[in-house]
Amino acid sequence: MTRIYLELGPKKVFACSLDWPGWCRIAKGEEPLAAEEAARGVALVRAAWDLFDEVAEASPEELRKGPRGGGRDRSKIVDHVVESERGYARMIDVRHKPFTSVADRDAMRADLADVLSQPWTPPQTAKWPPRYAIRRIAWHVIDHLWEIEDRV
Repeated sequence: MTRIYLELGPKKVFACSLDWPGWCRIAKGEEPLAAEEAARGVALVRAAWDLFDEVAEASPEELRKGPRGGGRDRSKIVDHVVESERGYARMIDVRHKPFTSVADRDAMRADLADVLSQPWTPPQTAKWPPRYAIRRIAWHVIDHLWEIEDRV
């Protein structure tokens, strides 16, 4: 893992390695996202969704409780992940009503993937830049996937 820091200037941003002085990249802002990087990020999010759905489907409803007897069962975790995705979608201007079916969830995920696949250049009305949205969605899905796996 390479530790980095950002130097935010009025016209440019420098992403620099803490461990490798001089190893820096320059951009006009911390958010610009090229089409190739966007496509790769969306592919990773889709893979996380697929694996989460597979693990959830193969897991029992009642999961082993934590050290103090707490924890949610599978359907509560799945509901939490899906509803969080709906909230995350709003942060990138994708809006969907509460889901009544898996098809509704899949439609929202398709819209999310479509928006996040596009090359991004400021200014945008979205509250989250796509690079952050991709990272946040993937992290959240994988975190709860591991929670289910750890408690089966």
